[in-house]
Order: sequence, then structure tokens, then C-alpha cells
Amino acid sequence: MNLKEIKQPEQIKTLSIPELNVLSADIRKFLVQSISKSGGHLSSNLGIVELCVALHYVFDSPKDKMIFDVGHQSYIHKILTGRIEGFKTLRQFEGMSGFQKRVESEHDVWEAGHSSTSLSAALGFAITRDLNNETNQVIPIIGDGALASGMSFEALNQIGSEKRPMIIVFNDNNMSISNNVGAFSTACTRLRASKSYTSLKKDLSRTLNKNKLGEQLLHVMKDVKDGIKNSVVDASIFSEFGLDYIGPVDGHNIDELIKVFESLKDHTAPIVVHVITQKGKGYSYAEKDLQGDWHGVGKFNVETGQSLSSLAYNHLDWSSVLSESLIRLAKEDENILALTPAMSKGSKLDKFAKLYPDRFFDCGIAEEHAMTLAASLAISKRPFISVYSSFLQRAIDQVNHDIARMDLPVVIGVDRSHLVGEDGETHHGVFDISMLYSTPNLIISQPMNADEAQDLMYTAFRQEHPFLIRIPRGSVEYKEKAFEQIAIGSWSVLKTVQDMKDIKVIVVTYGSDVERIYQKALINETPILVVNARFIKPIDYRCVDTIAQANLPIIVYELDVLHGGLSSAILEYCNDQKYCVNLTRMGIQDHFVGHGSLPQLKKKEGIDMNSLFDRINEVIHE
Repeated sequence: MNLKEIKQPEQIKTLSIPELNVLSADIRKFLVQSISKSGGHLSSNLGIVELCVALHYVFDSPKDKMIFDVGHQSYIHKILTGRIEGFKTLRQFEGMSGFQKRVESEHDVWEAGHSSTSLSAALGFAITRDLNNETNQVIPIIGDGALASGMSFEALNQIGSEKRPMIIVFNDNNMSISNNVGAFSTACTRLRASKSYTSLKKDLSRTLNKNKLGEQLLHVMKDVKDGIKNSVVDASIFSEFGLDYIGPVDGHNIDELIKVFESLKDHTAPIVVHVITQKGKGYSYAEKDLQGDWHGVGKFNVETGQSLSSLAYNHLDWSSVLSESLIRLAKEDENILALTPAMSKGSKLDKFAKLYPDRFFDCGIAEEHAMTLAASLAISKRPFISVYSSFLQRAIDQVNHDIARMDLPVVIGVDRSHLVGEDGETHHGVFDISMLYSTPNLIISQPMNADEAQDLMYTAFRQEHPFLIRIPRGSVEYKEKAFEQIAIGSWSVLKTVQDMKDIKVIVVTYGSDVERIYQKALINETPILVVNARFIKPIDYRCVDTIAQANLPIIVYELDVLHGGLSSAILEYCNDQKYCVNLTRMGIQDHFVGHGSLPQLKKKEGIDMNSLFDRINEVIHE
């Protein structure tokens, strides 16, 4: 069957097992070729091709609810539900999302971009089904990294109590973005390597060839599970939650998968199907990847596996700037520790982990736990925790209650701040300032360049309060420098003309746009004063006094949401001081921003550089 011919998933139900295997091979080939041109989540999708094919072969979407945890591994689901043409615009501006999206298709019954929501959502669908006296099945598909998170365990606790039928597909590939950590992952490894697993596969093979498949299959699976439950943690952990459990099942054997799912269609209780898959299967470079390099990729050469993007020789990505600074500081201070919730590769802390393995802690996909752990460490140590801005949203209470309330000196690297591009609304890092601004004791900063980033890291470890350092996605010109301490709450200014009398507009902003605005103004000979508001909290009150009393138009330019941001803080202060200011606010309005390239998104939001300078010129000529 030609992939382009698939408009609805029921079309594959007439195919034979050999034909389904050919279909799976065609899907893998298409994914590699397509993602090499668009970028996207490659390894996770390559790993579940047969699993998705089997699910759509057995179940009836959208009547049966398939919920992909995180949603980044739903590419096969999109192909089988008639959206292959959408891959031409995958993750592009106003094109097809890289995640499940309810507005895209009736088959996308849930959407997410953060992990561990699928089980809670599945319970909601199961409750709704039962209240409506319906008979559909609910099938969350969740990986071993997400299943080990706190939210998943909270959901399992109630799922086991409610006893509502659902089929929880436990997709076990021993990876989330990179290698999983923790006791749960260790338990999975023991099960995969156990003699019981080998025996189970043989029992399953024999059972699948018998009549009355469902009854005998569950009987054999239960006997094997009961025989190993005392020695293998994860065979018993589900039963402790009151869940039935079968597996492990070969996640790349379509025949086996179909027969297992067929046997469970009418199961009357929640059951976990443990499926073993290989992340990146079918593409050698992804198969060999143990570091997470092929989890989410940009454009690449299919034959060589080489990325088609590269950094300038004197540039470093922002995450590495903080990491390199941390390593230099840790060399001189053995009390400095590093933590991250499953993002050691993305946050470039893997080098720190190799140098100081006893001082590095990967907490898994558990932002809340990671923050509170950092808080307790800060009582006697100096922890640095790196977390993506969009994931930091999941730990707001811990920052407030456990860190800021006790005024503990945790240094928080807020990675991927501002708009991040193609991953869209679930990943944009535009909310952390407004969410945290009202938190007492908290210092929020963002450097304009790599020099200032190094100095802010140094400053953060030489003071005694919670300290956030925000950095965007992307790279920056970098050269190692001697550390210098920066006064907390201080701003700096850049003038495009020598005489202040010639200044026509004051632009207040933060981050890498400070220098971009300054350089463009120099080239255009635009008479402005650029204020580097490197501390977003506390603001530089003396500087605000000065610019408010200058009686000049002020533009506050932000790449984050306006409500509760820097301009809000400036206006509040000016109001309290009875200053009458002519202040224009530029930033993201009260809505979620979709996916696309950064230039496209900024232009749509009216916060690109051209929009800013159009506004500057309008103000000058008013």
C-alpha cells in the first residue's frame, strides 16, 4: 500500500502480516527522508513504527482513544490517519505540528508537549466513557522515562483505585531523550535481562499459536508474572497499584503485537502491556545513539548523518556558556553541585558530569523533585540546576515554597527562554518571568552576551539568594574571560550618540537583543539610548528614575509575554513614584504562540527588529 493512499486507519486492517511489515519499512524510510529535510523528532518515532501500526490495526480511532505521552512520537499516527502530505510543512509556520493537535484531526483526541500527562488524561477519557455508557477503549502510550515521573505515579494510584478499563502501553526503550536514570530504569533493565523474560517470550510464542487466544494468553502471562513478581520490581510495582500486567512483548513483532492487543480489547480492568522497543530502529546513526543526539534533530544528510547546520568557529551555544562557567567555578569551589531534570545533554551538563560525577545529579523527568532537592542541597552546598523555561512551569510551587520562601541560594539556569521556534506553544519559554515575578527573594537576570553570562554566573555564586539566569536557544560569540562581579539590580546603557541632548528615544530591553538593537541603530544613525536591563528583578530603580525624568519617549521591548513582565514592573514603579511617562510596550500579547521559524513568529507577533525600528521612527516623528 502506498503511504499516500492512506486516508483513514481502517484501510490497513485488510493487510496481511507480511504487507504490514512492508508498510512499516516504508514508514521508516519516509520518516528518515522527510525529517532530514524538515528536522523533528526522529529516534522516538522510528522506535514505535510497528507498535503504532498494530494499534491502528486492532483498535478503531477516533472511537478508541489513543493518547501519546508528550506527543512528539505521534508521527506514525499522523501518517496512518491521512496526514502524510502535512509532513511537507512539518513544524513550519502555519504548517503541521510536531505533536498531536486537536484542531488538525479528529484522531488527535489529546495534545501535549510535556511528559507524563497521558495517564491522567486517559483516566478522564475512561470516566467520561463510563458516565456516557459507551464501550470504547482508552489506550495511553507512555515511555519508561515519562512513566517514572511523579505525575505518572499519581495517575497510576487513582487508575488502580478506579479500576476502569484501559490499556496502558508501556513503551520501554530504556531512553527518554537520553539514557534514563533511577531505580525504575534499573528495574526495567533487570526485567529485560532476566531468565523470566526469556521464558515469557517462549511461553508467549507457544500461546499465540493456540485457540481461545485471549483467555490462555492472560493465563500464561499472569502465571509468569506471579512467578517473578518477588524478584523483579517492575513486574510487581503495577500489581501494587492494582493493575494487571503482561509482558514484555517484542515491540517490533507486528504479529505478536496484534495478537496481544486483540486479546485485550474486551479486558474489564486497567492493564499494562510492557512493550520492548529500540529507539531509532532502522536508521543506523540513530540506533547507535546513546547521548540523545538523534532524539530531536535539525536538517541532516541521510547518507552521512551529518547535520546541515553548524556554529561559527568562535561561537558557542548559550547552554555551553553557562556550563563552561560552572566548570571553572566548580574547579575552585568543591561545594558547587549541578542538577538537571533529564536534560543533561540539552543543557550541556554532560561535560560537568564527566569531570565531577559525584557532584552531578540527573533527577529524571521530575522537575518538582529536582527543585526541592536543589533547595535542600542549598542549605549547606551551592547547587546549580538547569531546566528549560517551558519545563520550569511544572515546578513553580517548588521555586516559591521550597527555594524562595527559605531564601536559599539556588542558582537556576533557565534554558530556552523566549520563543524557541518549531516546537511551538508547548515549548516557548515566554512565561517564566510573569509566573515568578511576584515571588519574594528571587533575582531574575538575563545576559546580553557571553561575557555578561560568565559574570552573572560568577555573581550568582557570590551572593546568598535564589538567582535565575535566563538564556535563549541558539549560539553566541564566546571567549573565556576573567570573572567580574556585577552589582545586583544594576543596568547598563549604550548610547548611539555622544550628547544626551540628541537622544530622541530610550529603548529598554534585555538579553541578546540589546546588542542587536544597538548595532542596528548605529548603522541607521538612529539617535537612541539602549538600556540593558540585565536584571529583570530587581529593576534598577536609579536608572528608571533617570530615564523617567528625562522626559523622552520610552519603548520597553520584550520577547516574552507582556503581562507581569519587565514593562509591567517599570510602569508599577513609575506609578508609585508619580512619574508621568510616555511608555510604549512591545511584547507578546495574552495568547499562546504557534510554531514556525523565529523570524516568522516574531514578525507575526510584531516584535521583530523591523517592527521595533518602525515604532522608534514613528515615535521620533510624532
